[in-house]
Amino acid sequence: MKLHLNTDAGQLLFTGYGADHVLINGHRFDAGLLLTARGVEIAPWAGQDFAALTPAHFEWVASRELDILLLGTGARLRFPHPSLTRALVEAQIGLEVMDTGALCRTYNILAAEGRSVGAAVLIEPGAGELGPSVRGA
Repeated sequence: MKLHLNTDAGQLLFTGYGADHVLINGHRFDAGLLLTARGVEIAPWAGQDFAALTPAHFEWVASRELDILLLGTGARLRFPHPSLTRALVEAQIGLEVMDTGALCRTYNILAAEGRSVGAAVLIEPGAGELGPSVRGA
């Protein structure tokens, strides 16, 4: 399903995704990242898998001015242990965990509403072997 939102022309939004990448305004990213209204940052978890997430990764995110963080865990929904996400609680940043497709769609809607949202995307090494690209986040 394609989503068409009325948004600011300069706003960064997900325009597609696949097992080993996301597209932001048509530009392909193959490594873990954080997308916010301020831009795209390659994340400290880039090139790592879900099991390698540490409290320091969430502390890095907690230093940003966000109300909510969407965490995309790839093709499967996996929840980080609460001890990893403590920095988000302390910074009063809400956390929603979802697969990458849901993250892309949800981020686009919340960003279009002007919400202070961040999208933390986990792209695991070897994920491209899982399947083809899907366009139209």
